[in-house]
Amino acid sequence: MVSKRIAQMTPSATNMLTGRVSDMKSAGIDVISFNVGEPDFPTPQPVIDSCCGALNTGRTKYEAVGGIQPLRESICKKLEEDNGLHYKPGQICVSTGAKQALYQAILAICDVGDEIIVPKPCWVSYVEMIKLADGVPVLVETNEDFSLDMGKIEAAVTERTKAILINSPNNPTGAVYGRETLEALGRLALRYDLYIISDEVYEKLIYGGLEHISIASLSRELLERTVVINGFSKAYAMTGWRIGYSASSAPLAKAITGLQSHITSNSTSFVQYAAVDALRKCEQSVTDMRAVFEERRDYMLGRLNAIEGISCLRPDGAFYLMPEVGYYIGKHVGDRRIGSSADLCEYLLEEAHVAVVPGEAFYLPESIRFSYSTSLEQIEKGMDRIERALKKLEE
Repeated sequence: MVSKRIAQMTPSATNMLTGRVSDMKSAGIDVISFNVGEPDFPTPQPVIDSCCGALNTGRTKYEAVGGIQPLRESICKKLEEDNGLHYKPGQICVSTGAKQALYQAILAICDVGDEIIVPKPCWVSYVEMIKLADGVPVLVETNEDFSLDMGKIEAAVTERTKAILINSPNNPTGAVYGRETLEALGRLALRYDLYIISDEVYEKLIYGGLEHISIASLSRELLERTVVINGFSKAYAMTGWRIGYSASSAPLAKAITGLQSHITSNSTSFVQYAAVDALRKCEQSVTDMRAVFEERRDYMLGRLNAIEGISCLRPDGAFYLMPEVGYYIGKHVGDRRIGSSADLCEYLLEEAHVAVVPGEAFYLPESIRFSYSTSLEQIEKGMDRIERALKKLEE
């Protein structure tokens, strides 16, 4: 028998769907993937060249658990220049993806029974990570436009509350939290002596000239009680490279690094050398990719809002759309009834061969998540298929 901890865990809905789509494609089925949170751009060439150079010069041995010094220094420089955050290299822990960095931060903060507030809808892994750390996830609804509802967040605070976990730009909604919102959240955290875990992995993907603001930059007090999570997967199209990092106060960084010493030790050595050049040489690649994503967002948003019964807000960041689809719940085609957004996603996968993620996975049951991290040609083709499939549904 597996442990109770694992038995109570819900597997990642997005990863499970990705596996199913892969199986369908292997069977020769032409599936269009609007489910994957992965840029379809190639990893920038300077990153590849740097990795090959590291391999060819023998950078394949153990390194310091928290990361090689050149990378931690480059991350400190990036955080200062981009975010106004002042860290020393010892406050950075380089991990095997931002997912590991996030989980380690939760483990380092959370004792048994501690509560962590998470605004919803939220990424599928937050709740499970908190549960695996023997904590209690407390889900709090956001406003209709997916902005933070400070009243509801404050009402959720108890004597067991240890932290608030935020994600801006947000997965799955694309919401970006502005300065006033973050200042209000910061005041709340200081008032109740709470940590803030700030997942900023989509920070480079913000549109319309908006600015990404890290809550840790708002005051020295917030810098001390915030763990900033970031990585290279989204901004630099390095999903498979598995490299991310956390930045935190010196005592917390020491704890996180000590924890990692018992899990993976250092992240892959030659990938760390490649990440240095991602930060130093690839900003133009990021700029070019962001412009393409914005064009795709606008096209897919227009197509979705033109479909009868679908309503979708314009997101300011990431590469997701989260339309409401309640109009189609309760409809049927033949003997097949759509009883939930999960049923609707299953129908679209089987009928239209288009993969999207049900809102239940993100705690927003009458919505579904679309990713526009694929070509405009594929988006147009997929939207055509969806329109045809939805027209077949009847009351």
